Amino acid sequence: MARHSGRGWYGKLAGAALGVTLLATGASVWTAQAGTADGPSPKASASATPGNDGKRVDTTIAHSSDAGPRGVNITIDDGPDPTWTPQVLDLLQQYGVKATFCMVGTQAQAHPDLVKKVVAAGHRLCDHTVSHNTSMDKASEAYQSQQILDAEAMITKASGGVKPMYYRAPGGAFTPYSRELAASHGMRPLGWNVDSKDFERPGTAAIVATVKKELHNGPTVLFHDAGGNRSQTLEALRQLLPWLKSQGHTFGFPIR
Repeated sequence: MARHSGRGWYGKLAGAALGVTLLATGASVWTAQAGTADGPSPKASASATPGNDGKRVDTTIAHSSDAGPRGVNITIDDGPDPTWTPQVLDLLQQYGVKATFCMVGTQAQAHPDLVKKVVAAGHRLCDHTVSHNTSMDKASEAYQSQQILDAEAMITKASGGVKPMYYRAPGGAFTPYSRELAASHGMRPLGWNVDSKDFERPGTAAIVATVKKELHNGPTVLFHDAGGNRSQTLEALRQLLPWLKSQGHTFGFPIR
């Protein structure tokens, strides 16, 4: 899988997060954004979204959809973000689509209300590490473990007890060790078949065209709800979700 470039938005986190443990993460660089969600926090429970029961899952990288041969898996990376995640959630609700949200640990910690909203809406959670280091496959096993397990704990706490069901390595930087570690904690390694390229903000038309062109590669499509202005992503989803339905596709979750 191709690695994304231009991920400077996370650069400041990578150094700060090295060696961080869950008990030491109370002062997040995202704290200034916390508490912006309106209204009371929705209750999140395993009944709202199936959680990770901790049982070992397959170590191979998942791409297929549980919705069958015409299934499409919408996956949303790098949030939650107080500006864009609520708008993505509203759009998914409008079209009756469930998605998988691959969350960065520090973002989940800073915005627990949004994590709970994701769960309460019936979407699934995915561990996207603590600091989104796209070179973590070059790092030590101790570092990989800290990034994966601390993020799992942050997301689980923020969700109100619902554990992530998948693990997506930043930029696809999986290793045999990271896949084994995630699978042993009940998180299926999660890849993608279609990179919408929305992170690069090439324009809505380009994002839509990329997804339509590449969809034959498989059902799991990668979008983002953080890392900058995601208005192009929103408009692309607004066009793609009804188009996918019109083509006879249904929406599901990645296999576990």
